[in-house]
Amino acid sequence: MGIAGVGEFGLIDRVTARLSYGTSVLLGPGDDAAVVAAPDARVVASTDVLVEGRHFRRDWCGAQDVGHRAAAANLADIAAMGATPTALLVALCVPADLPTEWAEGLADGLGAEAALVGASVVGGDMSASATLTVAVTALGDLGGRPPVTRSGARPGDLVALAGRTGYAAAGLTVLSRGFRTPRLLVEAYRRPEVPYAAGPAAARAGATAMIDVSDGLLADVGHVARASGVAVDLRRDAFEVPRQMRDAGQALGVDPYHWILGGGDDHALVATFPAGTALPDGWRPVGRVTDGTGVTVDGAAPDGPTGWDHFRA
Repeated sequence: MGIAGVGEFGLIDRVTARLSYGTSVLLGPGDDAAVVAAPDARVVASTDVLVEGRHFRRDWCGAQDVGHRAAAANLADIAAMGATPTALLVALCVPADLPTEWAEGLADGLGAEAALVGASVVGGDMSASATLTVAVTALGDLGGRPPVTRSGARPGDLVALAGRTGYAAAGLTVLSRGFRTPRLLVEAYRRPEVPYAAGPAAARAGATAMIDVSDGLLADVGHVARASGVAVDLRRDAFEVPRQMRDAGQALGVDPYHWILGGGDDHALVATFPAGTALPDGWRPVGRVTDGTGVTVDGAAPDGPTGWDHFRA
């Protein structure tokens, strides 16, 4: 049955019936607004939007995959501030002929990804639209710590990475060329594996700056460099190329390091730490902060793509 057959409120009932709520949710869906506990007395907030044809294709990703991706993009931003995610709000704009099962699958994916960090989907909105669009707002709690911003990096700091980069970008290239393997890469595009706990751990360890790698490592490290008024030099040999990525690169004529350094959607976290800091579990050194401006790789300007820009792509 299409969504037009069940109507707006029927769809809302079907979606909310599939959700569960954590202890931070004081009042869930059903009223004009939800109520979420904020023990820190500060709320970290971030929003992102996924548009069909621009950010996902239904022939490449199932409904649950899109739910996981939409949630991950926002939850990673909260983690990158050193905070713990608590809640998601979802605005869904759908064509009237979209199957209700697709919307239910989306809700399942959103809820499952949120549950990985103890967060809950607490409300949102729905509208008819010719273009399928999922807009998500995430809320988080700092646990009494100051937020870790992009502007705190200082010359001499160590640059470290938690998570992986290049996998989702390689998967996107594979799909765009009409293939469905290697599975490792395609599944990385469909459902990112985000190191959520690494964000608060980095904050506790004294990280001076941090960012979610959503648009590409070079581009996002560049945001840190600009905000902090410093330069960053990354080490190419700090990044291992898995066999599946190496084989895909050879078959498709792509340098795998272009995916690793310039590809987004894995939602790894990159942070800077004072020299001599014992890195928390899951973090590995990938470069240094220096005097100057811009981002280099082994002391030279990058020779490939640096990241995604919606208005230049």
